[in-house]
Amino acid sequence: MFKGIFPPIATPFVNNEVAGDKLAENLSRWNQTGLSGYVALGSNGESVYLTRTEKLKLIEAARKHIPADKTLIVGSGSDSIRETVSLTNEAADLGANAALILTPSFYKGQMKHEAFLTYFKTVADQVRIPILIYQVPKFTGVSIEAETVAMLAEHPNIIGLKSSSEDLAYLGEVIRQTPADFLTFVGTGSVLYAGLCLGAAGGILALANVAPGECVRIQELFEQGNHREARELQLRLLPVNKAITAQYGVPGLKAAMDLVGYFGGEPRAPLKYPGEKELENLKSLLRSAGLP
Repeated sequence: MFKGIFPPIATPFVNNEVAGDKLAENLSRWNQTGLSGYVALGSNGESVYLTRTEKLKLIEAARKHIPADKTLIVGSGSDSIRETVSLTNEAADLGANAALILTPSFYKGQMKHEAFLTYFKTVADQVRIPILIYQVPKFTGVSIEAETVAMLAEHPNIIGLKSSSEDLAYLGEVIRQTPADFLTFVGTGSVLYAGLCLGAAGGILALANVAPGECVRIQELFEQGNHREARELQLRLLPVNKAITAQYGVPGLKAAMDLVGYFGGEPRAPLKYPGEKELENLKSLLRSAGLP
C-alpha cells in the first residue's frame, strides 16, 4: 500500500556489523503499529556507509520480518544509472515493492532538467519495480524542479516523490502539477500535518522510527477531519523531530530510539553517538512529547 506513514529505518550495527537480529526486534515492535511499511537504505539508514553486500543483506533481513501486507521501499539510487538499475533489480528479487531513487548530484552543475529526465526515465525503463524520486537538497545540493517532476510523472513506472525539506511551496507545486494518482510524500515530521493538508499521500519520516503510533495518528486524525487534535499532536512532536534531524542527525535518531525502547545503537564512523549532555536533552524532549 503506497500511502500512509513509512519510517526510513535506522540500520542497527553491533561491533560495526549489520545486526539482523536487532533489526528483527525493531520490526517486530513497529509491525504492531499502523505503519504502512518501511524504507530501508534511506539517509537515516546510513546507506552511504554500507557496502553493496551489506545493503543486500539488510534488504533480505528486513523483508523476512515485514508482513506481506506492509510495503518495503528500498533506497537504491546512486549517481550511476547502471549501478542504480542493478541494485534496484536485485532488491526486487529480494522482495522490495518499490525503490526510492536519489537525485544524482556529483556533477552538480550539470544536474538540471534534461539530465534528470534522462536519468529517471532510463532507470524507470529498466527496473522491475516502481520508483519514487527522492528529493533531499540538504544532502545532495541539487533540486529537481516541480515542472521536471510533472514530466516524469507521465512515466508509468515513476509513481511518486519524497520531498525531504520543509519547503511547503515546493511540495504544493509538485502536487498541483502532477496527476491525482502520483504519490507525493512529506519527508520530514515537522510538516506532516501541513503536507497532508496540501494533498500528500503520507510521510516518509525519521520521526516514525521513534514515534510511529503518533505519526500514524496525525494522518488518521486528519483523514477523520479532526484537525484540532491533528495540529496539537503535530505541534507536540516538533521539538523531537528537530532534535533527531536538524540538531543531532542520525546519531540523535539512534539515541532517541534507544531511549524509547527500540535498538538504535552506535552509528558508523565518522558519526558519533551523542554525549551525556545531548542524551539528557533528548530525554527531556521525549518526556515533554509524551514519548516513553
